[in-house]
Amino acid sequence: MDKDKFPFTLAAGCLGAGAGILTALGNPSNMGLCLACFIRDTVGALGLHGAAATSYIRPEVCGIVLGSFLLALYRGEFRPKGGSAPLTRFVLGFWAMIGCLMFLGCPLRMVLRLAGGDLNAVAGLAGFALGIAAGVFFLNRGYSLQRAYKANFLEGSWLSLVQVGLLVLLFLHPAFIRFSTDGPGSLHAPVVASLALGLAAGAAAQRGRLCFVGGIRDWLLFKDGRLLKAFCAIFLGALLSNLFLGAFTGKIFFHLGFEGQPIAHNDALWNALGLGLAGFACLLLGGCPLRQLVLAGEGAADSAAAVLGLAVGAACAHNFGLAASAAGPTLNGKAAVLIGLAITFAIACFNTYGKDRSL
Repeated sequence: MDKDKFPFTLAAGCLGAGAGILTALGNPSNMGLCLACFIRDTVGALGLHGAAATSYIRPEVCGIVLGSFLLALYRGEFRPKGGSAPLTRFVLGFWAMIGCLMFLGCPLRMVLRLAGGDLNAVAGLAGFALGIAAGVFFLNRGYSLQRAYKANFLEGSWLSLVQVGLLVLLFLHPAFIRFSTDGPGSLHAPVVASLALGLAAGAAAQRGRLCFVGGIRDWLLFKDGRLLKAFCAIFLGALLSNLFLGAFTGKIFFHLGFEGQPIAHNDALWNALGLGLAGFACLLLGGCPLRQLVLAGEGAADSAAAVLGLAVGAACAHNFGLAASAAGPTLNGKAAVLIGLAITFAIACFNTYGKDRSL
């Protein structure tokens, strides 16, 4: 099929509706699909942080990576490569996660929160756009993490193999794997439904190059609105799903306002700064958390390094009190976001103005 004929916007709308359905099937409210939260939960299940309420191996994340991996193999687009500043990408992934957990969600959850009526996500969206704009400033002046190099099949497959291992642990549930008995980690849709949506999301995102950072970046750079249309389609699909499922089940999946929103706080400044940090760091990485998972599935070892940074960031956020909660941001978390903005700015400067152009 010609790439231009792929019904990408329709697929994005179905993804939004699917996220709403996962919420109705048991995932936390306004969190049918959140890559930051789900990576955090998976890290918790492995015992890498001590927050008992956020521990569960999320099959959606496994499905996204494996869906991308399998479709890339089928279409001849699996191209193992690496060597483009992997440690810098790890650091950027770390700070992107710190920003996401200040907001309490990744860019995808930002859209789902908006579709659930959570007006606190408007501040997050504003900060996210400003963070991306800051990154575009450096892109226009030559920012680059330099080229990647061809690698062998195994090098490009490690993150996909890890996802297979995680699925085995999910189904076997050995004693050393921790699953929450209360809190967000205890709320989950049936494994088969979650895995199916993850596989479909990974395949659709691989086929259509879906990226929330890319949508705003491409508009700012080229006035290209293709990815922004997908952004809007996810919102519309999730909104219609919330309204329909609410009417059908009698439960409330859409609640308009600032107060009483599930797994959210209403500190507008830190919602904005949190996603501002995430947007800035992800722009420098070349894509949002969803895009990093998909690229890793396609064989990009550098994106796998970014995903590892996200995972370590999630562990540190909960081990050191950096993550926000429904009660609001912590003092440690505020300091971490400011430090993250400074480090991300330094990375942008060094890879724009300080790189050795003689090579």
